[in-house]
Amino acid sequence: MASKPMTKTQLVAALAEEGDMDKKAAGAALEGLISIITREVSGGGAVTLPGVGKIYCRERPARTVRNPATGEQIQKDADKVVKMTIAKALKDSVNG
Repeated sequence: MASKPMTKTQLVAALAEEGDMDKKAAGAALEGLISIITREVSGGGAVTLPGVGKIYCRERPARTVRNPATGEQIQKDADKVVKMTIAKALKDSVNG
């Protein structure tokens, strides 16, 4: 079984160590990156993180879904969903 996911605190500490900076600067850099990605994707664009993947927004058409509790068919409106395509380099490093 896989280990627990890395927390934000652990990520900031690792980023600070890797980038040879203090934790405050690493936290600000992470918050800035999150802000940029959020702004770009919510505006309909996409962000490519080299070696990691591409984050983008995709529109889903209106469709009929089933309520699992009652079995009733419900019409669901069109909506948007955030997707991520993983980079080949990351896939290869995990599988190789």
